[in-house]
Amino acid sequence: MTKIIDTIYSKLATMSASDQKIAQVILKQPEQVVNYTISKLATEAEVSDASVTRFCHNLNLTGFHDLKIQLAQNATESVSLQNMSRDDASANLELIEKNKVAEIKATLENVTEAKLDRVLRLLTESRIVQVSAEGDTYPVAADAVYKFNQIGLLAIDSGGTIETAIAQTMNLSKKDCLLVISNSGEAAGIIKQIKVAKQKGMPVIAITNRDDSPIALLADVHLKTAVRQTVMQSQYYFSRVASMTMIEALYLLLIAGDAGRVEHIKEHEAIISNQKI
Repeated sequence: MTKIIDTIYSKLATMSASDQKIAQVILKQPEQVVNYTISKLATEAEVSDASVTRFCHNLNLTGFHDLKIQLAQNATESVSLQNMSRDDASANLELIEKNKVAEIKATLENVTEAKLDRVLRLLTESRIVQVSAEGDTYPVAADAVYKFNQIGLLAIDSGGTIETAIAQTMNLSKKDCLLVISNSGEAAGIIKQIKVAKQKGMPVIAITNRDDSPIALLADVHLKTAVRQTVMQSQYYFSRVASMTMIEALYLLLIAGDAGRVEHIKEHEAIISNQKI
């Protein structure tokens, strides 16, 4: 079950201005909000009591009391990087550690066995696995391509150029699959690429932070990540830890109990060993 903190983070980008104000107060101090009245939260967020009620309903909660119950259940795992101070590096590192551990835990808890089985089957049965991502998320795609090739799965990427990625997709077929990675799930170029893949009959796997994102809705299988970090207290995410975790999990599951893939790694490492000091 997705925790309320992760639900708020995932919906932050599409919230109204009023809802974002409330969300920022909650994300900054969830433990304190558990003890707030509805008027106290409204005052802290500089909105009306009615806005808080609408915020709760927009999250599919029955009301403010339901919000507080769910926050209380998550309180021990709720860590905000907005509380960092420039004057205490050690305390900041501790906050970062707790925040990233929470991201990883929530990401892995989101995955069902049925989805995992389907994704692993698609990856292993495809002739070519095309991996696509843009901007800050591209390093995750590059890491996936390296890992998949190292265990014997032929994988390609475009170097982060969406025009090249789409051209590659045009040369693929239903024997291949497309794996796309996007925190927001709203990258216009990747949406175009998915549509081309669909025309070719290719199955699409998506890794995003939102179940209701355009990319997630277009994909055949969606793996949801949990990003608990924002930029300058805005709705824009830049953390790659969650999506890297998902790729790492797929990689480890693909080699689990498979002696052939482990041997493939050893052979690759032996070939490139002379490049190391």
